[in-house]
Amino acid sequence: MSNNILTVMKKEFARFFGDRRMLIMLLLPGILIYVVYSFMGTALQSMFAPDDEYYPVTYVANLPDSLKGDVMGGWAWAQLEQTGTANTAALKEKIAAKEADLLVIFPRDFDEQVEAYDVRESTGPAPNIEIYYNSSEANSQNAYRTVTALLDAYESSLANKFDVNRGVAAADLVTEEDASASIISMMMPMLLMVFLYSGCVGIAPESIAGEKERGTIGALLVSPLKRSQLAIGKILSLGVLAFLAGLVSAVATILSLPKLMGMDGGISVNIYNATDYIFLAMIILSTILLLITLISIISAFAKTVKEANSAIMPLMIVVMLVGVSAMFGGGAQTGTAYYLIPMYNSVQGMSGVFSLDYSALNIVLSTLSNIVYACAGGFILTKMFNSEKIMFSR
Repeated sequence: MSNNILTVMKKEFARFFGDRRMLIMLLLPGILIYVVYSFMGTALQSMFAPDDEYYPVTYVANLPDSLKGDVMGGWAWAQLEQTGTANTAALKEKIAAKEADLLVIFPRDFDEQVEAYDVRESTGPAPNIEIYYNSSEANSQNAYRTVTALLDAYESSLANKFDVNRGVAAADLVTEEDASASIISMMMPMLLMVFLYSGCVGIAPESIAGEKERGTIGALLVSPLKRSQLAIGKILSLGVLAFLAGLVSAVATILSLPKLMGMDGGISVNIYNATDYIFLAMIILSTILLLITLISIISAFAKTVKEANSAIMPLMIVVMLVGVSAMFGGGAQTGTAYYLIPMYNSVQGMSGVFSLDYSALNIVLSTLSNIVYACAGGFILTKMFNSEKIMFSR
């Protein structure tokens, strides 16, 4: 009995390890996860690591003598501007417009009030420090965290003799537009990548591997049609169909996003103009062309639709992992090189457009690079159509 079991196991191992495609399918997902995660880790570290060359523009009103020195780190981490309280409203507007990072307002005679305040005997409120920032701007948020941490440590050393933002209902000066853009930019790139991939994978394998499985691919290959025309025709037609499928899902998601986030009335999708939508359409169309091309190439290697769908799984892993990178926030990357990396450039471009913080040059570069990669893929697909070994394999 044990010999029979071993015989079956040997047969299955021989069949599996003798088929290079099956072996690749076993190992490739793990390799891709390692490569993509390693790259994403490096990118996210560079995204969230403190910028030693940037000093947040910090306005401080009525700065007390006790906090001019080491207690606040000497304010060496900030571009400090001392001011009065007369122009507080104007400074808040600058923070909301992302022209400044932080506004800290100390009470007049702060040191005297702290010295006179007794936690156990006083019946009045403790001296209160007001801090204003913009949560949609990473530098502003980091500056806010730095100041509050330093003040909390100082407050503890004084036995809680002052408060921070007591009674301040709107310390975060983020605008409704920036708040909406921040939330949408974290959600939509990942969702769009999933929608686009789903639209492509739903039709491309059937168009190529399906024709091989049904035996109808031969009629196309022996027709007067050039193989390059066949490749381009399939890529463009499949791209249009995938775009329509992805468009319906994307529009439905955008319209339902406020309810999805439980913020009906608090998040607006009317913050984008025609230029933003044009750039977004450029990224989406070029991404679809690239995805269709890649899936078509993989499908051309497969003998059946089922085999093609299995072979496409590693590509799905890449799309999902890259799409998730947008959910970490922090805005889009600014380095030009990031917009030359397939898939990742699309996510960064979408994230930039949705966050309303993007460079037109980077969007164009991302679009053109995707088109170039799709053209290269079309050339490869043409060569595959010319190969009888690939197209008529059994």
